Amino acid sequence: MDAFYASVEQLDNPELKGKPLVVGGGSKRGVVSAASYEARNFGVRSAISGTLARKRCPELIFVKPRFDRYKEISKKIRNIFYDYTDLVEPLSLDEAYLDVTENKKGIASASLLAEEIRERIFKEVGLTASAGISINKFIAKVASDYNKPNGQKTVNPEEVLEFLEALDVKKFYGVGKVTAEKMYQLGIYEGRDLKQKSEEYLTTHFGKSGAYYYNVVRGIHLSDVKPNRVQKSVAAERTFFDNITSEIFMLEKLEHIAEELEKRLKKTKISGKTITLKIKYSDFTQQTRSKTIAYFISDKHLILDTAKELLFQEKPKNSVRLLGISLGNLNNTIKTENKKTQKSISVQLKFNF
Repeated sequence: MDAFYASVEQLDNPELKGKPLVVGGGSKRGVVSAASYEARNFGVRSAISGTLARKRCPELIFVKPRFDRYKEISKKIRNIFYDYTDLVEPLSLDEAYLDVTENKKGIASASLLAEEIRERIFKEVGLTASAGISINKFIAKVASDYNKPNGQKTVNPEEVLEFLEALDVKKFYGVGKVTAEKMYQLGIYEGRDLKQKSEEYLTTHFGKSGAYYYNVVRGIHLSDVKPNRVQKSVAAERTFFDNITSEIFMLEKLEHIAEELEKRLKKTKISGKTITLKIKYSDFTQQTRSKTIAYFISDKHLILDTAKELLFQEKPKNSVRLLGISLGNLNNTIKTENKKTQKSISVQLKFNF
């Protein structure tokens, strides 16, 4: 979906159409969750602070997020997907992979099918979407950003290698800002430069991700569309209005976070064994500390006890702006652990929103 949260706000409030707006980021410590395309023209992006966003665009409009509404719209869009295929892998409220190799409409062209789905979303929901169509999830993901907003890009099998070779490495899915800078320093600017490096070279410089980069630049990404993705962790966190230094205040905040986490666990009927404490400092550096226990838990008191232990494991090095607790190693993954599935090699047409 195109600027999903912001677009929903403009849909529900016509007075906001054509104006620069962001969802979230309105408080002193707030972070932008989504930015309209009008706001993006000023350099406003998601994940930047509200303070910086306001500096870049003084006329910026801040809107509080309404996640219940976004979920409602997302469900309507997903129901449209299911009219075409049951092989839908949601990535978030505004994005999903669809395997349309065999689709319910019998449409032979994935490109035409993508156009039809996008038209239906606009007609039935009132929002625009963009699509990428290609032979695997990686290339479809990259292509989906190619003609945003309200566009689509098809990369046919015979075009894959040429497409990837000409692509700036920063546009490769899985290559973040820091990794892109490192690649530039190594003389790797485009896919063709990346392709010249051996797997050993890439592994030496980028660890386990090196093998991934080696394969995807050659169009190899053997990951099926998974309709039932297993949730790997449940988390809750809070960003504070003012930085805190007192461990007493930190413990107080952790109690509220543990309580929120317990609510989310009960709602999904999930428990886990691995508790992770997330600490973000005033200088924006981040630290995580984890502990795995012998039994599954979902009770806030047990979660809090472990979180306290992790907090006192090492004195915070600076004032703290964010604390978070996540629970991993969940009991919903037991059935899938060590489960081996045989995979055949095939060419599939897939696209993602």
